[in-house]
Amino acid sequence: MPPEPGASAEGGVPVASPTVLLAGAFTSEAGSALREAGYSVVEPRPSEDPLDTFSRIRPDVVVAAADAGEDGFGLLERLREGRPGRAVPVILITSGDEREVLTGLRLGADDCVARSVSGVELAARVAAKTARPPVPAATLSRDLRTGLLSERTIVDEAGRELDRGLRTAREGGLGIIEIQEMPRLRDRFGGGAATQIATQVTELLGSSPLELERIGLDHLGRLIVLLPETTPAELDAHLRTLAHSIAAHRFTLGNEDGVRVTPVTGWARFGDAGDGDELLARATTAMRAAANHLDLLPLRWTPALEAEVTSAGKNSWVSRTLERFRLPAQLVLTLVLGIGLPFGAYMLLGELGMDVSGVAYWVVMVALLVTATTIWLEGFFALDPQRPPDEPGAPYPAATAVIAAYLPNEAATIRSTIEAFQRLDYPGPLQILVAYNTPEPMAVEDDLREMARQDPRILPLKVANSTSKAQNVNAAMSHVTGEFVGMFDADHQPEPRAFRRAWRWLSNGYDVVQGHCVIRNGDASLVARTVAVEFESIYAVSHPGRAALHGFGLFGGSNGYWRTSLLAQTRMHGNMLTEDIDSTLRVLASGAKIASDPALISYELAPTNARALWKQRARWAQGWFQVSRKHLSLTLRSPHLGARQKGGLAFLLGWREIYPWLSMQMFPVLAYTAYRDGGITQLNWLAPALGLATLFTLAVGPAQTLFAWRLAVPELRERKSWFWTYLLVSSVIYTEWKNVIARIAQIKELFGEAQWNVTPRTDEPATSLSNPIRPEVDA
Repeated sequence: MPPEPGASAEGGVPVASPTVLLAGAFTSEAGSALREAGYSVVEPRPSEDPLDTFSRIRPDVVVAAADAGEDGFGLLERLREGRPGRAVPVILITSGDEREVLTGLRLGADDCVARSVSGVELAARVAAKTARPPVPAATLSRDLRTGLLSERTIVDEAGRELDRGLRTAREGGLGIIEIQEMPRLRDRFGGGAATQIATQVTELLGSSPLELERIGLDHLGRLIVLLPETTPAELDAHLRTLAHSIAAHRFTLGNEDGVRVTPVTGWARFGDAGDGDELLARATTAMRAAANHLDLLPLRWTPALEAEVTSAGKNSWVSRTLERFRLPAQLVLTLVLGIGLPFGAYMLLGELGMDVSGVAYWVVMVALLVTATTIWLEGFFALDPQRPPDEPGAPYPAATAVIAAYLPNEAATIRSTIEAFQRLDYPGPLQILVAYNTPEPMAVEDDLREMARQDPRILPLKVANSTSKAQNVNAAMSHVTGEFVGMFDADHQPEPRAFRRAWRWLSNGYDVVQGHCVIRNGDASLVARTVAVEFESIYAVSHPGRAALHGFGLFGGSNGYWRTSLLAQTRMHGNMLTEDIDSTLRVLASGAKIASDPALISYELAPTNARALWKQRARWAQGWFQVSRKHLSLTLRSPHLGARQKGGLAFLLGWREIYPWLSMQMFPVLAYTAYRDGGITQLNWLAPALGLATLFTLAVGPAQTLFAWRLAVPELRERKSWFWTYLLVSSVIYTEWKNVIARIAQIKELFGEAQWNVTPRTDEPATSLSNPIRPEVDA
């Protein structure tokens, strides 16, 4: 009988009830008997192909009707054609005719019973199949979702084959294949990505040319390939074929296809190990060494690899250990500087008869009020943003889209990004220039060349020795053919008429226009939803509100359009962590006009977990601090900027960097006041100034969220719950979380610790927003 739901297998992992797929017309008695016996019974949805149901649920047993016109024979035949379907037990329901029974057994049925079978007997026969699957020993313990052997089973098989091979002097080996992008896929999709990829790999490898090949899956989602009675040359050639097949395939995740992955392969001979576990360990060592090359070539284990990989592991461990201590130390330092040091100063000055806590109190109050007032003003000004002229000032010229990509990070997204640019509705000539760098050759480069062969608008440009986006963009400038350039990261998908709208700005006196970046994977996680609303607050409220209030816009790095002549003169400085803001401030100080257009839309991917978001925001915060130190005095002295613009830049580059520290100054002020006056109960919490300032400041969060909802794209505005969630998250933790990042980023910069952390990207299913074609409106 099946295990009780919730029972634990070895290792304490809960065991779910076995699933039975009923394919065909059955009486209610059959389903009821199976359910009473503890099985989960699933039937195909209306008009759903039973084979699709099988692929969707991966059942433990299939019961298929093959009588009275039912297509049980056809289903059985199709199941046995694919690897996952070969292992699953199939019970055929027949009319009892001997010819039907013989046909079913010939096609691979594990049992054939007459239609008259009772529900109790059917449940007993199903139990016999789940308790003792009628398949060879080599196929026991399969993962029914993929049809692949479990890690323990294939390692045991490897040990047996290794012993047999050594006794009979027959060669063989074991390989392991890792998907190089899997950590980033998990970052984006969670654990489900590994299952989806593994299932599709299983189907891809369904027809192996080697009869003795056995394939398994380890606990990290890596493929294990066992090949007994195979020479080293044959094993290497076969693994190479498998790797190229995986690299050439376009995987489907969610509702989008086109995801590319890079397999990394290592292998070891039977003679390299004493048992199955050691054989797998040595193949894994070779695989880790192969990960340094990403060239799709399988790497064989040799003793020299052990020292190389072990050394790398030690360095990596030391680096990770130092990083774990460095970040907490920096956090403690910010608390000492932001709270401990001011409190100590108040204490010292108080002992000297100089009580400055009252002055400090009002300084903090003013700081909070100034910041809150500016945010309120930006929100109101954003309600009536600048709009481009109705018509372009000149005919549509040639244009260029520059897509900057670091392929090891963005190989999975680059193809779908290019396809989005191919769909652009632009009346002039459009060049799609993909400026990329990669430390090693990758299979996706062949895809880029093939796309260029099919569409002459596409130009793949590999930038040798590049280590940054800035280098890629700079290298692209000598290949640009357009009069203006749109710059994008490798996950962006602009609206079809985006280049038309951008030209309406640039042809009427503007030099740069920054568009509205909209998150398209908000359904992926709470983090992604938070970023989705935050981006509306930034690109639909803050940027256009600042442009209207202070008279200047900012280029945000992607979905920005430049006059080619200006960009060619300006270039990007790779030593800056936010090279986009740096170039903005350099051209702004020289008198360039920059617009911010909330209706110029491009869809992008957000980080889906806190770790990825921390890395992204830490780089942004440190980059802002870099440009503030570099450009604050330069912009304030610029003869090309007016008083209103200089005031806005002083707030943006000066006050913005001071505020994370000012925001925590109320703590030492109140702590010293309580110490001076004899306890916290002596504080006047109901002081009118404190109460009013607190209310006004606390109202900023709801106001920002309301402005963001009011001005968001319609697709996001429909998700009201996202905005309520954002209000709660930002009020409780997110705002201060960003302040913590800003303070730590300044510490890192002052101590000379600068590290570029790329944002993990994969071709995320656009479950929330999918680049809809909207009418051209001046919203």
